[in-house]
Amino acid sequence: MIRLKRIFLALVKGSSARIACSASSDSARATRKPPPAGIRGPDAPSYAELPVLPMSDALTRYHVALDVADRPGVLAPVAEAFARHDVSIRAVRQEGRGAEAYLVIVTHTARESALAATVADLSAMEAVRAVDSVMRVEGEEGE
Repeated sequence: MIRLKRIFLALVKGSSARIACSASSDSARATRKPPPAGIRGPDAPSYAELPVLPMSDALTRYHVALDVADRPGVLAPVAEAFARHDVSIRAVRQEGRGAEAYLVIVTHTARESALAATVADLSAMEAVRAVDSVMRVEGEEGE
């Protein structure tokens, strides 16, 4: 009853309502007994006990956008940089813009560290004017 009275008073006062409600729910959680060993409580997700991997070991697909020179022979060293770091290319799209081209590469699943090394190589290439973006692609491989 006292907790409800505090929440009501906080609601009347306005902006501090969220703080009071949060504090009372935090104290309620703190007084709750943990479940017996090996049994998850209602708040624990099914993946709660899985190890957290370093980001460099994360496996996902990537969407890499590059500004490159639009001339013969540019695509081969770009593809070679991906191959050198064991990053498989799933799709390539190129759009010419005069003396430049916009190159989009989507990869198969690869390690974050391998893609980071690939991007470092691409950035150092004379034909690659800029690595515009690198985005993770979530979801299943066939989607």
